[in-house]
Amino acid sequence: MECCYGVAERELDLILHSPGGSPHAAEQILEYLRTRFDYIRAIIPLQPKSASTMIALGCDEILVGVHSELGPIDAQILVPVPEGSRFAPAHAILRDFERAKDQCKQDVSSIAAWTPILRSYAGGLIEVCNQAIKLSMEVVASWLEKYMLRHADMKIPEEERAAKAVQIAEWFGSAESYDRFRTHARPIRYPELQSVGLRVRRLEDEDALQDSVLSILHINEITFNGPAAKIIENHDNRRMVVVEQNIAIQAQPPPQQPTSPPLTRQQRRALERRGRR
Repeated sequence: MECCYGVAERELDLILHSPGGSPHAAEQILEYLRTRFDYIRAIIPLQPKSASTMIALGCDEILVGVHSELGPIDAQILVPVPEGSRFAPAHAILRDFERAKDQCKQDVSSIAAWTPILRSYAGGLIEVCNQAIKLSMEVVASWLEKYMLRHADMKIPEEERAAKAVQIAEWFGSAESYDRFRTHARPIRYPELQSVGLRVRRLEDEDALQDSVLSILHINEITFNGPAAKIIENHDNRRMVVVEQNIAIQAQPPPQQPTSPPLTRQQRRALERRGRR
């Protein structure tokens, strides 16, 4: 909102570069941008992964370079483990649970092997996984139908857009896509994006635009080498920067307790006589 304030244009070039994050944040960001802009072009200089890929799929078109990459949108769930917490694919958690049920049914002795794993699955986790998977795909499918697939050059009849939108969303986030990509970090580049039916163009087709976009990327990368953790900035130099500061504190050794001087022979004898009394 800070960066959109005072911007009169109704078309937006959205340069995306992010490791991703919460799908809920992605939904909030794009839905807000859609209240301010009628046409949004996602420009991908390098890699917007996960939730940022969702934002790109909610735009009207996508520009990518030779080395640019989107990523899968399968949900990642924070799971507690003995060492702390780690993110695990929702599809993997569901498959583990089904595999555990099948193996324990066939061989009761396998329960001992599965118990430490299933102990970390808190109540409701399986349902959370199912709902998170559906959320990412449903949000993306609704955006594709409403925005990218509506353009005349896509040549998709209105009555077929919803089905095509679901097909693309599932290509990015379904159980089948999990088997295809194998990992959440798998790069998805121009040929695949084009073949799946997205409105995508090459960034190299416009030299001046590519130079400008890469300059912005490099400047931001230099800035990220400092304390900046997140940057949102517009062409009018309005920006929102999240800064992280690490403070190193040297631990001081605990103060030593004062020690009493050793007792003399006379003092020890006096204590012994007192004790006998």
